[in-house]
Amino acid sequence: MSADPVRNVEPARQDARTQDARTPQPGRRQVFLFLQGPITPFFARVADALEARGHRCLRVNLCFGDWMFWRRAGGVNFRGTRETWPAFIADLIDREGVTDLMLLGEQRYYHKVAVAAAKARGLNVTVTDFGYLRPDWITLERDGMSGDSCFPKDPEAVMALAAKAPEPDLVPRYRDSFWLQAVWDMAYHLMSNWLWWLYPGYKSHQVHHNALIYLGTGLHMLRSKRTGPRVDALVRRLREAGTTYYVLPLQMENDFQLRAYSPFFDLKTPIHAVIRSFSEHAPAESRLLVKIHPLDPGIRNWARIVRRSAEKWGVTDRVDFADGGDLGKMLDGCRGVVTVNSTVGLWSMRAAKPTMTLGAAIYDIQGLTYQGALETFWTQAEPPRRELWDAFIKAIVANIQIRGVYYKGEGMAAAVEATASRLDLTQGAWLETRSRARTLDAGDEMPGLQALQNA
Repeated sequence: MSADPVRNVEPARQDARTQDARTPQPGRRQVFLFLQGPITPFFARVADALEARGHRCLRVNLCFGDWMFWRRAGGVNFRGTRETWPAFIADLIDREGVTDLMLLGEQRYYHKVAVAAAKARGLNVTVTDFGYLRPDWITLERDGMSGDSCFPKDPEAVMALAAKAPEPDLVPRYRDSFWLQAVWDMAYHLMSNWLWWLYPGYKSHQVHHNALIYLGTGLHMLRSKRTGPRVDALVRRLREAGTTYYVLPLQMENDFQLRAYSPFFDLKTPIHAVIRSFSEHAPAESRLLVKIHPLDPGIRNWARIVRRSAEKWGVTDRVDFADGGDLGKMLDGCRGVVTVNSTVGLWSMRAAKPTMTLGAAIYDIQGLTYQGALETFWTQAEPPRRELWDAFIKAIVANIQIRGVYYKGEGMAAAVEATASRLDLTQGAWLETRSRARTLDAGDEMPGLQALQNA
């Protein structure tokens, strides 16, 4: 590929093929189309590995940041608008005989359109994201994650998958680099913003301007060094006094899992919903700790929002705002955890704590999470079944997790090789039958949701 990002790189035309021929078979050459992925050379290196196996790889660059991290043959620059994207991606798929689509974030606008076009043609769609197990795992699934996942929701199906799976090795092997992640992320977004005129029709899925996010996150990380010890002291006092307390871990408001796989359009609404329910139904002597995400950019004053919500529902003296602190110790001493669909839910279940999700999550399974209403969670929720938890871990490791990391040397190399092996249809196995609803309909489980959104 030319190093000139201004020039469109037109893909080579191939003879049209029949629908049957377009469906990959073991040993047949596949044509992979990559869209946006992790902000790292990961996709480009996976493409290198796939082409070494005899396949062909293409990439659509939607913005300058995409171009920065591809820098190899097969790039196609899309400079049109959202209105022209559906026709563009459908034509590209047909013209190039694409067999497989690979991306991160299947609910982003450009990706939703591409996935629909791919599924209408019977093509494979593979999504990736950070792993459910930390620190050195990556998720790789067919069709989507969370509400779009093919991982079973039925506990007996999970047990059956685990029965066929080997014992997982969960000892960490690879370390990732937070600072490399931060530098690449900043380069990607800031360069895309500065050079927007190269891709004038592109509209990002981000909620806030990235310059504000980086500045706010840096300031918040500095502030949490001061506030963290106070939170640890609070948790220590609560545990020593034997106080019953619950934890509400906040996600970042720009977390796409919040928007794509929950009934909420912002983070303020679940805060109001949980505090209202806590005030009305939790034991009178209990407390609620609302913990801010450690990388929250501070664009919204969550401490003030939590305080005003507690005032509104008359529980100012029972709600604490936690900025920083040791999450593990906080969970160890709590009575239960309510989350939208944060991976903190996995932490809480590992600590054998009753857990409830307000959105769609891969781990929202009867026997692991509380399946009743939020109003009854406070007094009726039970810890997860230990045998089902162990089976869940075995099943996800064997089917939708791969070992490795996105950013750092040896771990990225391991993830690249494992991903290429899974994508190459001569190897690997997939879960391909969707068994769960895609997402929650707004308000289905939470009466008065609209009023809370406007509070």
